[in-house]
Amino acid sequence: MTGYQRPDENTLGTPIGKRGRPRPPQSPAARALRRAGASSSTLGTGYLGTGLGIIAGVGSALLFASFLANLDNHNNLLPVFFAWLLHAVAFAVVLITIFIVGERMPHWLFAVLLAAIAGVIALDFIAIWGLDDIGANASASVAAALALLLAMTMRRAVELVIASLAIVAAFVVAIVATTPLTTEAIPAQLATLAAVGVPPLFGCWLVVRFRRMVQLELDRVLVQSTVSAPRLAVGMLASEELARLDLAAEDLLDSVASGRVKLPLDARTSSRAASLATELRLHLIEGRRETWLYHAVTESEQLGRAVSLSDPGSLAGLLDADQRDGLLSAVWLLISDKGKTLPRLRLTLGPIETGAAVASSPRMGLPVVISTNDLTRNRIDPGTWHQLERVGEVTSTTSDSTLAINIRCVVANPAEQYHAEQTDHL
Repeated sequence: MTGYQRPDENTLGTPIGKRGRPRPPQSPAARALRRAGASSSTLGTGYLGTGLGIIAGVGSALLFASFLANLDNHNNLLPVFFAWLLHAVAFAVVLITIFIVGERMPHWLFAVLLAAIAGVIALDFIAIWGLDDIGANASASVAAALALLLAMTMRRAVELVIASLAIVAAFVVAIVATTPLTTEAIPAQLATLAAVGVPPLFGCWLVVRFRRMVQLELDRVLVQSTVSAPRLAVGMLASEELARLDLAAEDLLDSVASGRVKLPLDARTSSRAASLATELRLHLIEGRRETWLYHAVTESEQLGRAVSLSDPGSLAGLLDADQRDGLLSAVWLLISDKGKTLPRLRLTLGPIETGAAVASSPRMGLPVVISTNDLTRNRIDPGTWHQLERVGEVTSTTSDSTLAINIRCVVANPAEQYHAEQTDHL
């Protein structure tokens, strides 16, 4: 649809608009979602963080058992014992603090964790530096690297990646400086580097992918609610705004009725009443021209970036619930293609079929075209075609690397529907 104003936020609370433009006041729902996104417990990652913490604890216990079994290899035990003590204390302090502050890791706690990791690595290196084999004798320092798993769901991925790479770099420098790289020694060094770097980096990848998956499903569930919306209505994010305006209007009217506000109204109260009336009128006007599909596309984090909608006649509202569900499901399946980039789709509705026979018929044809340059027909999942068939009769053509999926929908004639409703009222 052209000429319509896009919403300021999408379903996940992300502001929409040009960079540098002042952001509008956020709704309570968006603020709550953003606060949840800042904590570790959002999107179910609290359980993921618990699992990673258990892995870190088990790994540390195994490394400590391995250290005890090879005590004879160490010439200087005092630094390595202090390293293990520091690791255990820091591990316990971080866990207890996380539970106390509510499953989140403030900046100061993350700094304490990083300082403890650096101290453990330094003490362990001091103890094994003269053994000329870092990879075979490192124990507490490897466990310290696993301690980064405690912060996986509570800190940004970039911070954890930088910390993990810094630890790997410290091991590389120590290995190169002390260990003769012979064919017998190299496997132990590579195994130690893998034990230090792989768990934190894999944990970052896992958490990022998990959050992405849950956000995608959350976005889809919220957008799916538009399927049951009226033909023309306000958007998903406008309901809260309407409730706010309605409450403000009721409060003003109650103040006048109870005598708290004297008549005639003063200039400030009159201006407030005029603003409320204007905002309510604008919302009502928008609700008379925007369809469920417009709101589904513009207010979705995923669809808003991938789908261009052209429906100047607001014809998407003529589709019944099953056709809407099929069309929306098909679009989701198309943009969920496993390619590296998000496919771009152009969704065009109309114009409707015309003619004397059509005007007097209770049903009429509505063409829907989905076109894209990023997909080929053989890459489209069979389930997508099944969803499209729920919308109407489907054909596809390819021209100049553009795939066009043409759907002829059979919808209720709005004129006949209007006359039927008027007859029922009479």
